[in-house]
Amino acid sequence: MSSGGEESNRPAYGDQPKSQPNDHKKFMAEHSGKDVLSSDVEIKGTIKFQKELLIDGKVEGDINSDGALTVGENADIRAEIKTKSITIYGKVQGNIAVSERCELKSKCVLQGDLKAARLIIEEGATFIGKSEVSSGMSVKAGSKPEVSRGNDESAKPAFARA
Repeated sequence: MSSGGEESNRPAYGDQPKSQPNDHKKFMAEHSGKDVLSSDVEIKGTIKFQKELLIDGKVEGDINSDGALTVGENADIRAEIKTKSITIYGKVQGNIAVSERCELKSKCVLQGDLKAARLIIEEGATFIGKSEVSSGMSVKAGSKPEVSRGNDESAKPAFARA
């Protein structure tokens, strides 16, 4: 037994490791990886991003960017999309305008019109709509693509026009 004040094995309050208040800001400034909206996320509204975004959840509204968008396998997107490039694994309903590359993967479903400089469609992909592919295309993120829907004969597949 000791007389007087008892000592503890715990460090004194002043000895606690301190977290830097700028650690979070420093991480965000150095962050250059792909941002992710996971499969349990649902968003209604406008999404804007700078570099890369992977959406695996539900989105309804508009998506605008000068970056690269990846639509994951679980994604269900109902939106007007304007980006630099897009890779689709899931479902998209809406018009897409990309200034560079559009890639439709084997199990994806795209229902809407598409404007792109380059288009890659894998076997097994479903695409219902019109496509316009032209090199040197310029699509601004703020511009709205023309929506063409109706009972126009030219919109029907060739086998259905007869």
